[in-house]
Amino acid sequence: MKKQVISILLFLVFNPLFAQTSLEKIGLPFGPYNVGFSHYTSYDSTRVYSRIFDYSNEKIPRPIPISIWYPSEQEIKDLPPLTVKDYVRIQAEEQEWEHLPDYHLLNWFQDIPNTPKNEKYLSEKSHSYYDLKWSKGRFPTIIYSPSYQASSTENFALCEYLASHGYVVISSPSRGADTRFLEGGMTKDLETQARDIEFLIGLALQIPEVDSEKITSMGFSFGGMSNVLSQTRDNRIKALVSLDGTVKYAYSTLLSSPFFELKNVNVPFIHLAQKDIPKEVLESDNIDPSLNSEFLFFDELDQNDAYQVKMQHLTHPYFSTFGVLFTTRDPRQDHADSLIMESYELVANYTLNFLDAYLKNQDEAIDFMNNSPEKNNIETGFLSLKRNQIRKKVRFDFNEFNDETRVDNYTSMNKKYDSLKSIYPDLELPEGNLNTLGLQLLYNKETTEKSIRVFEFATKIYPNSANLFDSLGEAYLYKGDTTKAVLNYRKSLDLNPQNEGAKSIIKRFGESNQ
Repeated sequence: MKKQVISILLFLVFNPLFAQTSLEKIGLPFGPYNVGFSHYTSYDSTRVYSRIFDYSNEKIPRPIPISIWYPSEQEIKDLPPLTVKDYVRIQAEEQEWEHLPDYHLLNWFQDIPNTPKNEKYLSEKSHSYYDLKWSKGRFPTIIYSPSYQASSTENFALCEYLASHGYVVISSPSRGADTRFLEGGMTKDLETQARDIEFLIGLALQIPEVDSEKITSMGFSFGGMSNVLSQTRDNRIKALVSLDGTVKYAYSTLLSSPFFELKNVNVPFIHLAQKDIPKEVLESDNIDPSLNSEFLFFDELDQNDAYQVKMQHLTHPYFSTFGVLFTTRDPRQDHADSLIMESYELVANYTLNFLDAYLKNQDEAIDFMNNSPEKNNIETGFLSLKRNQIRKKVRFDFNEFNDETRVDNYTSMNKKYDSLKSIYPDLELPEGNLNTLGLQLLYNKETTEKSIRVFEFATKIYPNSANLFDSLGEAYLYKGDTTKAVLNYRKSLDLNPQNEGAKSIIKRFGESNQ
């Protein structure tokens, strides 16, 4: 079944191309920012790689071509925008034909055949400009993972659209572990793309305009499974976007990864899905009918907000710009070009509102995500929306409490504890854990104040703990506040008259603090 699903998706994504569309007709409502674009190659020296058509045994550090779209307020008058041809050139480079002349762009690649319509598409202007000056500020950032063996630029219109609304988008091509060819969409390929995502996050954090606390991962097709694996082990990823991701079609591949833990999928998630595959196609292409109805990964999510948006006029290829422009329409199941383009715009709209809701906390976007499609003025029949019913957690442990309270440097521990205690009456914060946490924070001068907050909170819920008051005294002493240090050592000594350490400190500093 695993190989069957991968072959289906490969057929859908890489079918020869021919369509009656254009960037202008898609008509995405771009935002207030101009869009800058840069492209370069970085290297991951922790992995080796071979350029397969160089026919050499030489191993080099893994090359990672990088495309970045970003907000800019630079004046663009008289500047030439990128064209579709510019993005196709990048595809040629990423497939290791970087010196291919332009006249071969429509002859060389299976997915872009030489037709008059494709020639016309190449000259279309995009909404991005090379190397504009970055806007000042820090922006939420999206790591985009392409479909199986696809280019970093396959979804350039969506990436431009998000950048125009105040997001940084960073993408690299989908490549195999050893060469540019993947090995069939198996666990090795999954791990390879997940590591590329993690590499891009590390690179993103070196960009001053990237908000390190607001990073999401968005993937199309195979990239929409790799990004889930990456999120489960990288808490820098705060949300997940799946553009008809393979997490729906090949969940067993994800489960086979030794690094996957469903319990770690704990961030907001949205899956934008293709329409049901018609019975005729299911039978003729030998596709399991359960793919229309089953989504085990989504059904098993129980600790995060999750949405499933089924696009009633889109089949799998049309969740990418290249797919909308170029993919041959399948008369058995594809709808009119006008419906495909309008639906692609809705995909962009839902993606933006989801990100605005969970990364920017915008009230209007939150309302949009909670509304029915009809209330959002979406014409009946374009999409259906399903939200998972999050089951209430049975318990809340110490690690989760620490994760919740450290985000604001432990300044609201009392308030958070009272709130959680009302929801989880059995919540326990072991005295020893609080003491150890406080001590871990104490001896790093950058976190000493956090340590004091932890101990102050701990002594409130354990007011009879001589050990915690002793630790709080030690924290103030380490800080240099001998007055508060002696005060807390006296409390510790009152609770444990045998505390010789407290006696020594009080004797040493007590008289000067009378």
